[in-house]
Amino acid sequence: MSPELISILVLVVVFVIATTRSVNMGALAFAAAFGVGGLVADLDADGIFAGFPGDLFVVLVGVTYLFAIARANGTTDWLVHAAVRLVRGRVALIPWVMFALTGALTAIGAVSPAAVAIVAPIALSFAARYGISPLLMGAMVVHGAQAGGFSPISIYGSIVNGIVEREKLPGNEVVLFLASFAANLVIAAVVFVVCGGMKLWAQGAIEADPAAGSRAAGAEQVGGGGTPCSSEAESLGEAPGTAQVRTAPTAAPTLSTETTTLTPARTATLTSLLALVVAVLIFDLDAGLTAITLAVLLSTAWPEASRKAVGEIAWPTVLLICGVLTYVGVLDEMGTITWAGEGVGGIGIPLLAAVLLCYIGALVSAFASSVGIMGALIPLAVPFLERGEIGAVGMVAALAVSATVVDVSPFSTNGALVLAAAPDVDRERFFRQLMVYGGIVVAVVPAAAWLVMVVPGWG
Repeated sequence: MSPELISILVLVVVFVIATTRSVNMGALAFAAAFGVGGLVADLDADGIFAGFPGDLFVVLVGVTYLFAIARANGTTDWLVHAAVRLVRGRVALIPWVMFALTGALTAIGAVSPAAVAIVAPIALSFAARYGISPLLMGAMVVHGAQAGGFSPISIYGSIVNGIVEREKLPGNEVVLFLASFAANLVIAAVVFVVCGGMKLWAQGAIEADPAAGSRAAGAEQVGGGGTPCSSEAESLGEAPGTAQVRTAPTAAPTLSTETTTLTPARTATLTSLLALVVAVLIFDLDAGLTAITLAVLLSTAWPEASRKAVGEIAWPTVLLICGVLTYVGVLDEMGTITWAGEGVGGIGIPLLAAVLLCYIGALVSAFASSVGIMGALIPLAVPFLERGEIGAVGMVAALAVSATVVDVSPFSTNGALVLAAAPDVDRERFFRQLMVYGGIVVAVVPAAAWLVMVVPGWG
């Protein structure tokens, strides 16, 4: 049995054990990386740790630390109230506002994880207050980021268009952008309907006057009772054995004057969040290091409100994501990913090779860098693209869509940020929701993208 095949089988075993024995998948993946890397690939410790996502570790810790402080001093409550007033109490508009906001950020040049890191904690705090499915809100944020991710001036768009130019393939920047935008918009609309969005519309406007109070919708109103994602989402806040429940329709939080007042701590926190946006988008600073620095400054100024924030960092999520990505790094060091891609690229039937490349792009990107996998797969498609057997514009667009829509996976940077940012949830349940949803996207979208963009022969 080849080393590459062994490494894939071990990954399957890790998933099975984590699912059936409730062991943290990240811890299992670290052990698998040690075993496969040392015994099969003959890697030393440096080679194994080469795949450790240090930048993602810092982003997860920094962003969840900063927003834990924001929750402790009431800043997120203030932001939620401001969002309700902005849309005149229509809660159903908020997921679409978050979709548009992250899309605008990535379209003007923000890296997708940076945009999600900024928007997701606010969006999911809103979802927690008003009983909206966290899967719905998280998916809207991630798909919004990807909808704008391939504009001609965006990071993803610039990189992919540069690869196309370097490989001397026909390209169309506008088609690439519109294909990604349309795909993510359609997916977001489907998720909105399936996860109870129509019940949000039926609910109408809520009272957002702090003097009168506001009634957060109960599960039967906004949870989308009976829908595939909301039936579990209603219990996401109910960790077994705890008193932290949110099931009674009448148990609604109230926006008091205290909630909507800007205290010095909240003003400083809002300024820090604005500073994070400016630092990441304008000065291109690292989101994680910037967030940690701002969190430390706030903790120093208001230690009482920030004392428990470090404990609220999503450490189990950090372990899970870093462990799995370290193992994926071992696969990359072993050449497993290249081995699979080259095997598909050598198939003599261009349309079959094209759909398999889209699936490899989706599957690998669910665990690794979206841009990195596109940079590896587009050159593999060059031989049959140069022969004109398949339209280059459509193939590149299909690969781009397939490799990025799967970022809702909890193992991708964006999905991990959503998982870590959700307050008051049972993270194991939410993790399973994201994993199932990511699996559905991996199974369906590459085939749909191939059918719509490759088969008709775009470009």
